[in-house]
Amino acid sequence: MAREGAGLFAAFRVLGRFSGHVPHVLRYHGRHREFYLAAAVGRAVHTYNVKKLGIVAVSNTLPQDITCLAADRMLIFASYDNILHAFARNKEVVHSYEGHKARIHLLQPFGDHVISVDVDNVLIVWNIQSEEEYLRIDFDKAIFAVSALLHPSTYLNKILLGSEQGALQLWNIRSNKLLYSFPGWGLAVTTLEQAPAVDVVAVGLASGHIIVHNIKYDETLMKFQQDWGPITAISFRTDGHPVMAAGSPVGHIALWDLEEKKLMCQMQDAHSTAIAGMTFVPGEPLLITNGADNALRVWIFDGPGGTGRILRSRMGHSAPPTKIRYHGQNGKQILSAGQDGTLQSFSTVHEKFNKSLGRGSINKKKSKKKGLKLDTMALPPITSFASEVAHQSDWDGIVACHQGYITCTTWNYQKTSMGAHKLRPEKFSKHKPVGIYATAVDITSCGNFAVIGMSTGQVDVYNMQSGIHRGHYGEETAHEGAIRGVAVDGLNQLVITAGSEGLIKFWKFKMKDLVYSTKLPSSPSGILLHRDSGILGIALDDFTISVLDIETRKIVRTFSGHHGRINDMTFSPDGRWLITSSMDCSIKTWDLPSGCLIDCFLVDSAAVSLTMSPAGDFLASAHVDDLGIYLWSNRSLYSLVSLRPLPADYEPSLVTAPSTCPVQDVDVSGDEEPCDEMIEYVSPEQLGEQLVTLSLLPESRWKNLINLDIIKKKNKPREPPKVPKSAPFFIPVLPGLIPRYIPPEEENDRQSKVVNLGVLAQKSDFYIHLEEALSTNEYKAPLDLLKSLGPSNIELELRGLAPEGGGSMEVMLSFLRMIGVMLNKKYNFELAQAYLALFLKLHLKILSSEPKLLEELSKLSMQLEETWIHLRALFNQSLCVLTYMKSALL
Repeated sequence: MAREGAGLFAAFRVLGRFSGHVPHVLRYHGRHREFYLAAAVGRAVHTYNVKKLGIVAVSNTLPQDITCLAADRMLIFASYDNILHAFARNKEVVHSYEGHKARIHLLQPFGDHVISVDVDNVLIVWNIQSEEEYLRIDFDKAIFAVSALLHPSTYLNKILLGSEQGALQLWNIRSNKLLYSFPGWGLAVTTLEQAPAVDVVAVGLASGHIIVHNIKYDETLMKFQQDWGPITAISFRTDGHPVMAAGSPVGHIALWDLEEKKLMCQMQDAHSTAIAGMTFVPGEPLLITNGADNALRVWIFDGPGGTGRILRSRMGHSAPPTKIRYHGQNGKQILSAGQDGTLQSFSTVHEKFNKSLGRGSINKKKSKKKGLKLDTMALPPITSFASEVAHQSDWDGIVACHQGYITCTTWNYQKTSMGAHKLRPEKFSKHKPVGIYATAVDITSCGNFAVIGMSTGQVDVYNMQSGIHRGHYGEETAHEGAIRGVAVDGLNQLVITAGSEGLIKFWKFKMKDLVYSTKLPSSPSGILLHRDSGILGIALDDFTISVLDIETRKIVRTFSGHHGRINDMTFSPDGRWLITSSMDCSIKTWDLPSGCLIDCFLVDSAAVSLTMSPAGDFLASAHVDDLGIYLWSNRSLYSLVSLRPLPADYEPSLVTAPSTCPVQDVDVSGDEEPCDEMIEYVSPEQLGEQLVTLSLLPESRWKNLINLDIIKKKNKPREPPKVPKSAPFFIPVLPGLIPRYIPPEEENDRQSKVVNLGVLAQKSDFYIHLEEALSTNEYKAPLDLLKSLGPSNIELELRGLAPEGGGSMEVMLSFLRMIGVMLNKKYNFELAQAYLALFLKLHLKILSSEPKLLEELSKLSMQLEETWIHLRALFNQSLCVLTYMKSALL
């Protein structure tokens, strides 16, 4: 049975993937006046701007990994297997070309056409717009196996082909004629590159030779040789310096001076793997390189000696990561340890905040002298680490243990380097034991101490500031078997250790005394402590998970359902969920309060490590044989997600891993519809008749009803504004010897503004509903109408119930009965109080003179008193319990 709709986690993006084994492509955007770099990463094409090396676009993914890449002014061409695609606007596929029967390994844009060559030696010229074959040429693999392809500059309709046999051929594509054959040098051609000079081409050979050849006269101009194996890439500098760069399979770059015809300098270990692509930016002293070590680098040549230095770089792990953990509480950095021996920090915000803490080394000074390839001082890959941000600016805040190595290392996040201390037991300080190594580490929440477990069962404590050994747990060893996990609680009171013999032990952190020991049903493979809630997750070798409460020291939950070794666990920030990954390629989310499985999905490759953001917004995962770190968004934060327990016959679905995309382009507006099994809960108007229920109206609608006359009086202006009388053009005067002005006439015919409401009164809807309720005894309609009115309108309606306002005694009696119904049913409780208070204030004189109304009021008084006595008893009880909890010494 499969659940319909989306699960708890949705694919968001991948971190730490920048390059592959496919050579990059450099493009110039005329309108932007800027160079852009396109690199194939897995099944997508990433586009970076050269100026800042920031990612600007990510293409849609193809069904398989890209094996070949090329570009012209408008389109990017990418192929996988035997199919060629063209991307427009760095994003969507606009053309597809199918006709090859073998894998395409060479591409060359050619005006309105594109040329592709497959491994079966079939060359096809495609019309870009119509997607039709313009020309097909089959070469005999034994005589001429095409290994390189180039369009020589200014050679109209012509291409130059290099072969594994060493010969070169110049073809006219339009006439389908072989124009000239170059005998070659008897060695396989690996790369062809156009020189800045017309008619001159650089030919890279499998022997490490570079031939600068004039194809117009078939003359060799100069010849160079490298001792690092076949030439993988060639590029020419075009900013006025006659320099040629050549790449090698071992990651070195040689720079050749074309005027002096000699080696100018070497850039060793530019990449840890073969140089896949290498391009000089036209007119600038910048060299762009990429390799299969998952690195993009921009080198600038501005120093003496002609050598380059790194100007900008984007680098991830060159081997799959083995352990990932969020660093700090802001959820913006993920620390990752890889099989390449490096420790790196990846930002979830932007790639420019990524940091590499380098590779572990026994002696950093000797390692720098020897270089990457000959470094015998390099430490093995990190298997486990722990980090803490407290005091990280004062001393090292990360401790790590290495594969099969007894010494644990410290790392400094602020300095982005390996730390000052190497932590190992004192008895092994002079000699290196065989078969003894560190297996588990943890760091205290204050950042002062590191706890390290060994394969011998020994558990040691070290000071992070000084690196001094501060003791160990147990007389000789804490456990008889190897330590599978260590954890320290949030207050540095307890240390919890797990041994391979199946015991969980609790120790006093400071006194080092054993407090408690419990036996597990199977040997543990790892433990994880949620410090805030005191919940310990234990992964067992029988593929089950036990959850232990460190306060009661009892197992409170047991989860089973995985069918492979449990690789990692992580808690949600509130400690409600436990998320586990296993070698069965599943990622499961367990709800601890209910003890049920609430989410499960499958991935293509098993997740070896998991970590949940402290903010709860993302789940990060690292997978087998995958260089990236994948982010999964928590959909419960922005959409309606079912957290019901999954049925026993639930079949998880395979979820595609997220692809790289710029953060600003991702829209998580939450357009998803809730799944079919989600039944929206509608709260009833009243949960129970014995409960006092309040309305959902805001306080402004009822709280100030009794003081409405005071509010109106305060808001009333003291004196209304007077309009000045306009003076006449000719001022009238009285006739006579002494001129006198005529006094203004007084208006004596003033009309009274008092209106007799009884004459003009009309029955309102509220009045009509109250009249009808006298006979039906249904007061829902008048109450709903009153709830929809504002404070001023409510006062006006209640004033109109009196006889002098156009009302009647019967309607006033009906209103009091409506209040009685509200008090009986105990709903809209605060509205009943507010409406009754305003009614009494407005009509107190009339109510005191009418016996029927007085009788109804006495009933209401008894109801109010009874309800209030019950509420007061509950309030007093709650206040007593609260006061006791605050004052009692627990």
